[in-house]
Amino acid sequence: MKKVKIWYWIVTIIFAGFMIFTAIPNIASNKASIDLINGVLGFPKYLIPFLGIAKLIGSIIILIPGLNRLKEWAYAGLFFDLAGATYAIIYLTGVKPDIIWMLLPIVFLFLSYYLSHKLKG
Repeated sequence: MKKVKIWYWIVTIIFAGFMIFTAIPNIASNKASIDLINGVLGFPKYLIPFLGIAKLIGSIIILIPGLNRLKEWAYAGLFFDLAGATYAIIYLTGVKPDIIWMLLPIVFLFLSYYLSHKLKG
């Protein structure tokens, strides 16, 4: 059980760190976020800070011990964010080898989720 707990925290911290790292530019609505989310993907500008705040809150929630029901919602929301972004990129550019990097956070999300349930017993 101790190994599972260690792996859970390693994977979850890396995943949450990635999501927080991508949430901050969204919250600030910096030029790169606007160019990608509005310019390339075509989503409205008002959605950018909302997505950032949602990712930040979800990332913080999965790092707080307990809060099991909220964690379920947080994992779902983070999944929909990543799945939606991946789908939008594939829809606009097609399936290309350079989008493989989008799978890495999704893998970490599922690993974190799986390990969190393994810890519960």
